[in-house]
Amino acid sequence: MSLVVQKFGGTSVADPEKILSAARKAIRAQQAGKQVVVVVSAMGHNTDLLIDLAGQINEAPPAREMDMLLSTGEQVSVALMAMAVHSLGYKAVSMTGAQMGIQTDSSFTKARIRNISPERIQKLLNDGNIVIAAGFQGIDDDFNITTLGRGGSDTTAVALAAVLHADACEIHTDVDGVYTTDPRQLPEARQMSRIGYDEMLELASLGAGVMHNRSIEFAKKYGVPIHVRSSFSDTRGTLIVSESESPSAPVSGAAMTRDEARITVQGVPDNPGTSYELFKLLADVKITVDMIVQNVGEQNRADISFTVPKEELKRAAETVRFAVTRIGATGFTSDDEVSKISVVGNGMSRQTGVAQKMFRAIADAGINIQMITTSEIKISVLVARASAQAALRAVHQSFELYRKPADAADWSELPTRKSKEADIQSLVADLHAVDMEQLSLSEISLSEDQARITLSGVPDSPGLAAEVFEAVASKGIFVDMIVQSYDGYQGQTGISFTVPRAQYAECSKLFGTLSQKFEVRQVSGSEEIAKLSVSGIGLRSHTGVAIGMFEVLAEAGINVEMINTSELRVNVVVEGAQGERALKCLQAKFAANLI
Repeated sequence: MSLVVQKFGGTSVADPEKILSAARKAIRAQQAGKQVVVVVSAMGHNTDLLIDLAGQINEAPPAREMDMLLSTGEQVSVALMAMAVHSLGYKAVSMTGAQMGIQTDSSFTKARIRNISPERIQKLLNDGNIVIAAGFQGIDDDFNITTLGRGGSDTTAVALAAVLHADACEIHTDVDGVYTTDPRQLPEARQMSRIGYDEMLELASLGAGVMHNRSIEFAKKYGVPIHVRSSFSDTRGTLIVSESESPSAPVSGAAMTRDEARITVQGVPDNPGTSYELFKLLADVKITVDMIVQNVGEQNRADISFTVPKEELKRAAETVRFAVTRIGATGFTSDDEVSKISVVGNGMSRQTGVAQKMFRAIADAGINIQMITTSEIKISVLVARASAQAALRAVHQSFELYRKPADAADWSELPTRKSKEADIQSLVADLHAVDMEQLSLSEISLSEDQARITLSGVPDSPGLAAEVFEAVASKGIFVDMIVQSYDGYQGQTGISFTVPRAQYAECSKLFGTLSQKFEVRQVSGSEEIAKLSVSGIGLRSHTGVAIGMFEVLAEAGINVEMINTSELRVNVVVEGAQGERALKCLQAKFAANLI
């Protein structure tokens, strides 16, 4: 018999009428011949009320007791949902995380799932019950109640779908699917019929509130199809699966992370270990670092720029002030009035010209780009917050995201998980391993076929990036990794990018003739670089990957020339002669996480 996991968020179970509506959806699925597990969140704003109540009692409540308190919200919901199913004449059993056998580590308020023992759930399903599961919670080895942190009910739902080998995980929410951008920001946003796991993972990390990134990591790792649909209607919604909506469209979505802050550490000694020491200090005080950009240095000094959430800027600045002295940098600047604009799409890895198209759209809107970082399926830029919405609209229109691609897949029946029996046995063994949420790296790679071009002292003005990369594109030169750091010194910036080594001479010659046009102070480069990449599932939720890379390379005395990061991959550029040795260092560091 097929099995479906349905998840209902807080707004979907906010009152008795909505609880009864959700119960009817579960019953209809059972009547259609499916076994049904329903995962529910706390009602409405109940979790916020509990947090406020705790704050009135204790300004710094113990994390263990917060988990004990917050878990009660979901227990109320599951009991009421089970009562609703019974009132409609069907069988249901409510279960807490502990009763379901959801085993976690002991990281209170942000626990990770280690394993799930589904035998009790499966027995109840086989007896004809609809199982009502409390989201957001589990139990550790000492029988303490733990909670999974933000988006925890999504994570519970997808994890249960994985271990029960469900055909699908339905996420019922107050929106009717995944859109090309936030429709609250741009009314012209279009609902997509489907989106790939990698694309959704990037968009989730950029603030798309439909799904939390940990749940998408689970779905990708265990091949769980997700169906995002409205709690209040029977519209088709959006599928999150391995395939993109359109095989030809370079970009599937755009996003704005509004409340960002930028820090630039200036004059960092261009020596092995400085990046590691800086970001280790930030990690020790639990600062959330997002967009990391390190450009090639001049006179043995480099600038490192990164973003943090606006509300963390004050603490981050205090740490950076100490770090500047410790690592021998010359100073730092910060700005809490910036926003990040990103485009995401599996298709950009197969097409050229995506970056310059984005830059041109922003330039034509008269908006200056302060920072750039790219990955295989994402391009992010930093702009002034006052210009953020205009920049989002410009890129959304430039890529015609409001228009359904001609080759877009029509909405069809939800694909089932297609696994051979051997694959199922392997999956079950993995699900009962020590840590279901462990970092899972798919690749540690070395690319030695690229070269680097660096433009130093470039006027920091709107349209600069567009003109630079349009000039490169006009010569048919393929650009891979792009880094624009923020300098702020005398209105100048620096841009570095990598190109195929076979095209280095042509590109270097191009900027030899264009340096005066762009008013570039200096054009430099290297034909002998090595690009190292670590990619896989869990880079967002396991924040130590980049730091681990910096650490092991520093210990080996290998200097990092360029850095950029994404949810799926961390890239660094080192001197070409150091490539093989750097690769061996990274392989040794992350060997246990390779799958």
